[in-house]
Amino acid sequence: MTRGPLDHLRGRGRIRREPLPRDVRVLGVVAFFVMLGFGVVIPVLPVFVRGFGVGYIEVGAVISAFAVMRLVVAPVVGRLVDRWGERIVLAVGIGIVAVSSGAVGIATDYPQVLVLRGLGGIGSAMFSVAAMTLIIGVTSSTQRGRAVGFWQGGFLIGGMAGPAVGGLLTTISLTAPFFFYAATLAVAGGVGLVLLRGGGRAETAETPDDGGMRAVLRDRRFQVASVANLASGWAVMGVRGALVPVLVVEVLHREPAWTGIAFAIAAVVQTIALGPAGRFVDSVGRRPAIVGAFAVGAVTMMSIPFVTELWMLIALLVVYAVAAAFIGTAPSALMSDAAGGRRGTPVAVFQASADVGSIVGPLAAGALLDAFSYPAAFASAAVLMLAASVFAVTLRRE
Repeated sequence: MTRGPLDHLRGRGRIRREPLPRDVRVLGVVAFFVMLGFGVVIPVLPVFVRGFGVGYIEVGAVISAFAVMRLVVAPVVGRLVDRWGERIVLAVGIGIVAVSSGAVGIATDYPQVLVLRGLGGIGSAMFSVAAMTLIIGVTSSTQRGRAVGFWQGGFLIGGMAGPAVGGLLTTISLTAPFFFYAATLAVAGGVGLVLLRGGGRAETAETPDDGGMRAVLRDRRFQVASVANLASGWAVMGVRGALVPVLVVEVLHREPAWTGIAFAIAAVVQTIALGPAGRFVDSVGRRPAIVGAFAVGAVTMMSIPFVTELWMLIALLVVYAVAAAFIGTAPSALMSDAAGGRRGTPVAVFQASADVGSIVGPLAAGALLDAFSYPAAFASAAVLMLAASVFAVTLRRE
């Protein structure tokens, strides 16, 4: 029987309506509890560290230590996942973050806090690499956009709830958020260890394992995904997270609380957009999602430093939030396609690219702002995002 030109898309649509695997739904719950605690701790961490009588450089070092250790241990974590399995590495990683975070609450000096936050970064790398590897293993290529979107939705919802809970906990003490974080992580690790099944492979024959990691590195899909992830980490942490709060206060002359309100609105919009974005990535394709979303992100980033009113900034952040729903799902799905039957190492390298952007981005953007202007700093993110969009054009059409 002859297939019509739309039969392939109809077939993909039928697959797309299949329910997500159980492990993906469990990971969404785990992500919620992880980010709930993280959102509680992050606002209070700089104030807590300053209490040891140190300067702002030392405060920055504590925050950076988490991301630096994630980057350093990423290749090792990939091999641990291959040897021990996703479920065990995920639970152990969350346990490390839980213990180190609780210990921060009873730390007696600055070096202890610095070391403990670095240990937390190691545990975070174990959790995130194991979770993404598991998503690859239990989903088919026509489910991965939705699966990644569901997982990220757990992070976003937890991240929105965290600061509110943290504000209440700080009325008790500055150390209470760290103990709360340890408790939410204990819940997350327990849920993962008990409810995750792991071990299954929805499409083990999707991509042959011939050539190992070298074959993955030569795969244009993996290259595009990694460049996109680098640009995303740079834009979110280096520009959006680091400079928008300063712009609100110093350029728009508004209270710092407005930054939180603007980010909260954007987070709600991004959460709502994740479902449609995941379906688009699975049914229409990774290539158009990356090309379009990163182009929109680049234009938005370049427009932000020219705003003159708060409502204009919020509007642009909302536009970026819609693009971010695609930016968060499409590269991960594309990387998963390239990794195929391979396990933890490709995921570790892919996530390390975002960590590089998260570490270098704030430093580069800050240096550009000091030396030149807000437009120059925001342009650093815009250029990288535009480069990712253009690079994605070279992908084979789906």
